[in-house]
Amino acid sequence: MAIHIIIDGYNLIRQSEDLSAMDSMEIRLGRDALIDQLALYRQMKGHRISVVFDATNATSPSTRRIHRKGIDIIFSSMGESADSVIKKMSAREKERALVVPSDRDIASYAHTRGSNVISSHDFEDRLIMAQYAELIGDDGDDGDGGCPPPI
Repeated sequence: MAIHIIIDGYNLIRQSEDLSAMDSMEIRLGRDALIDQLALYRQMKGHRISVVFDATNATSPSTRRIHRKGIDIIFSSMGESADSVIKKMSAREKERALVVPSDRDIASYAHTRGSNVISSHDFEDRLIMAQYAELIGDDGDDGDGGCPPPI
C-alpha cells in the first residue's frame, strides 16, 4: 500500500533550526527549502507527499493547490486553518496516511482515523538521514533480503 505523507508545513519549518532561520529572513525561503528537502526525500522513497500551509488570512475563498517538484503544496482557504485541511486529508486517507502534525489534537484525530503519526522533529531527522544517504551515495539497499526500507 502506498504511503501518503501529510505535513503541517509551517510547523515543520518553525521547529527546524535551519529552516526557521531561512523563514525568519523571508517566509518564502523557508517554504522553498522545505519543498527542496521533501522533493529529495520523495525521489529516494517514492512516497506521495502533501505539505499544507496556513493561509487563514488569504483573500481567496478556495484552497490553493500547486504541484512542484513532485510535491503537492496546499494553502488553506480564507478562514480555514492548515489543521482542518490536514484533518480532512487524514480522514480520507486513513491508514494510507502518515501525518506530520503541529499539535496533539491533530495527532489524536489522525490516529483515531487510522493514520500513522510522526512528530515534526522525528520526520525532520528522516529528511536529514535521506539527504546524508544521497550525499554518500547509499542506494538504500541494506542487504536485508528485499524487505522494504523504513519510511
